Amino acid sequence: MYDEQQRPDHGPLAGFTVGVTAARRAEELGALLQRRGAVVLHAPALRIVPLSDDSELLASTKEVIHQVPDVVVATTAIGFRGWIEAADGWGLGEDLLEKLRGVELLARGPKVKGAVRAAGLTEEWSPSSESMAEVLDRLLAEGVDGRRIAVQLHGEPLPGFVEALRAAGAEVVGVPVYRWMPPEDIGPVDRLLDATVSRGLDALTFTSAPAAASLLSRAEERGLLPELLAALNHDVLPACVGPVTALPLQAQGIDTVQPERFRLGPLVQLLCQELPGRARALPIAGHRVEIRGHAVLVDGDLKPVPPAGMSLLRALSRRPGWVVSRSELLRALPGAGRDEHAVETAMARLRTALGAPKLIQTVVKRGYRLALDPAADTKYADV
Repeated sequence: MYDEQQRPDHGPLAGFTVGVTAARRAEELGALLQRRGAVVLHAPALRIVPLSDDSELLASTKEVIHQVPDVVVATTAIGFRGWIEAADGWGLGEDLLEKLRGVELLARGPKVKGAVRAAGLTEEWSPSSESMAEVLDRLLAEGVDGRRIAVQLHGEPLPGFVEALRAAGAEVVGVPVYRWMPPEDIGPVDRLLDATVSRGLDALTFTSAPAAASLLSRAEERGLLPELLAALNHDVLPACVGPVTALPLQAQGIDTVQPERFRLGPLVQLLCQELPGRARALPIAGHRVEIRGHAVLVDGDLKPVPPAGMSLLRALSRRPGWVVSRSELLRALPGAGRDEHAVETAMARLRTALGAPKLIQTVVKRGYRLALDPAADTKYADV
């Protein structure tokens, strides 16, 4: 019996196309996906502008130095390092570090803890879960009424965190280290949107809430928001690095998948489980056929298939073993017009791509059918 684990000639994401909306660390995420066989379509949904020359960060830094807070919350490693580097550039680095040595310094997770210690500081506490909710629970348990708390932000808001502290009586100072801006070239984002609504993607990844919000906003500007939501709700898997990232999508009623650990590696591993699990696998003419986004696995061998062929194969697989008429298959072909000869041409190319012509049977004067194995007829009869 065929065992796919004995065929290491393709990765778990082979045959799938994954969209990447990240601006920061996009190359790293893309490389992780490609190493596992995916085709990657990248379009940064926003750009990150460092605030080293920004008056807002400078004002917040001076405020922390001149009105020293009781607590400082460091939320991201790169953001904390960026803050210290910007302060150094203004000649305020030593003053800032001196003040931070005297406050209750909380670091969200191991990476942030490492950045804090690299700056010569020591955190008072860090949650093992890397969760801002746990940081909030600790602060509220300590009591924050009348206390001054500085929160290092990294481009995206912390929904509920600042509001909960203020509701409990704290004075909260935001320290914005980066600012999100729309991409300078909107073309790649539009191509990513078009690929999503046309189901040219199998999954769309998000690593920040602003990127998700930016993509939704651009879709609305183009009048594509209903189509985008329909695609993400049914055919294109939305994968987020964590729950904060997912909030703009959830607000639109979109369910997302998220890894247990909010990191790029676990996000890719999650896709390696989810996408093959969603692929249709059928026993056809003595072969195991798995239909993926832009390719087919025939007994574990990867067979790239042209877009027209994939359209035909999906139409046939919706009713495996049943005859599908040429007119219905013609409607499934993108931009095929009214000539049923286009079906015959695309079918010939599909059979060549699959390398097993008997998978698809021609039923004279009626159409085509997948040669579903007899033992599977009952199982798939009502599909």
